[in-house]
Amino acid sequence: MKFSERLYHKLHPIWRRNHTHPFIIELGNGTLPVEKFRFYMIQDYLYLIDYAKLFALGAVKANDLQTMGKFAALLDSTMNVEMSLHRTYAARFGISEEELEHAAPSPITLAYTHYMLHAAQNGSLAELVAALLPCMWGYWEIGKELSSIPGASDHALYGEWIRMYSSEEFGGLAQWCIGLLDQLAQGKPEGELARLEEIFLNTTRYEYMFWDMAYHRTMWPTD
Repeated sequence: MKFSERLYHKLHPIWRRNHTHPFIIELGNGTLPVEKFRFYMIQDYLYLIDYAKLFALGAVKANDLQTMGKFAALLDSTMNVEMSLHRTYAARFGISEEELEHAAPSPITLAYTHYMLHAAQNGSLAELVAALLPCMWGYWEIGKELSSIPGASDHALYGEWIRMYSSEEFGGLAQWCIGLLDQLAQGKPEGELARLEEIFLNTTRYEYMFWDMAYHRTMWPTD
């Protein structure tokens, strides 16, 4: 069994909770309140800034030029294409570039990104990939599921999001990361595999918390 298959089967109950969160269900059927998606868009923009740093660290930790180049390409695509598209898409919800640039991260956004960066900076390349993979893999799976709902991909507000994450291009990126983790996990002792599993589990949990944070528009309870 490939290591990615082990992760998928072992953590499937948590995985399904992510996919059946009310935010995702309502996004797919077009009933998600706009203010919740607006909140999500702002926090996701802040998340992407730190997520891009994982690709930079991946290029540093890579042991061959091909992997280094792939991470460099992912960094460039995230910073110069995906974030630009994100700003354009956000404008349709009345979110200006100034609002994006000056937004404050929620406690969940801070905790999630700091956990990933900590794992990436202090661990191996395999640990870095284990940290970033639940987001990329989960978005691809969610995008594909939502695209199968009649009319979801054509929704005036949310269709573009669904088309983006169900696309072959995005799926190719997810599959590359899955394959890389499988390659890096080969031959590792059980203790190291358990560490990779722990990181993957924690960021899968953070994915659920991120959806939940967006759905309830949760900021600091003291504010």
